[in-house]
Amino acid sequence: MLHADAHTSSSPSSSPLSRTLLFLRRWAADPLAMGSIVPSSPALGRLVAAAARRIAAGGPVVELGAGTGAITSALLEAGIPPARLTVVEIVPEMAEVLAATFPGVTVICGDAWNLSELICPDLLGRIGAVVCGIPLVLLPKPRQQALIECIGAVAAPGRGFLHYTYCITSPLDRNALGLEGRRLAWTPLNLPPASVWHYLMRGA
Repeated sequence: MLHADAHTSSSPSSSPLSRTLLFLRRWAADPLAMGSIVPSSPALGRLVAAAARRIAAGGPVVELGAGTGAITSALLEAGIPPARLTVVEIVPEMAEVLAATFPGVTVICGDAWNLSELICPDLLGRIGAVVCGIPLVLLPKPRQQALIECIGAVAAPGRGFLHYTYCITSPLDRNALGLEGRRLAWTPLNLPPASVWHYLMRGA
C-alpha cells in the first residue's frame, strides 16, 4: 500500500505533462485496460465529483482505476477531503505517480477485485461513494459480476456505485447483473463524449 503523504508533489513524475505521457505509454501497452486514448476531461471530472460528493454525504470515497489522477483531482477540487479519499490503481508506476501527486490521499496499488482485502477494515460497509473508472463494458459478465459483488461488500447500504463510461447506453446489463441504474449526467466536452451512471444492487 502506498500513502500519498509519503511523497512530495514536487516530484518530477507528478507534473501534468509527465502524467499525460505516462497515460499514453500505458494506453499503447494495453489499450483495452485504459478504455480511452486520453485521460478524462475536467468537464467529466466535475460531473463525477459532483455526483460522488452528493452520494457520499460526508462519508468516505473510494476510486477504482484511478490511472494518473484526472478524476482524483476533480474529487479533491469538489471539496472531498484527502483524508476521506482512497484510490486503487493496479499499475505500480501509476500508483507511485498518484501518491506523489495527491498528498494526504490513501493510494493503494492493488487489484480492485480484492477490494475488501485492500481497504482499511474500519471502512468495510461504510464507503459513501465508490467511483469506478475501470472500463467494465470490455469485460465478460462474470468478471463484471465479481467486481460488483466486491463493491457491494464495502459500500454503505443503499449507495451502490458510480461508473463513468463512453457508451451511449448503459455499459452494464442491469437485468443480468441484478442492478438498478440511471444515467446522472452526460458531457460532450470529453474525448469521446461520456456519461456518468449510478448503479444500485437490487435488494441491497
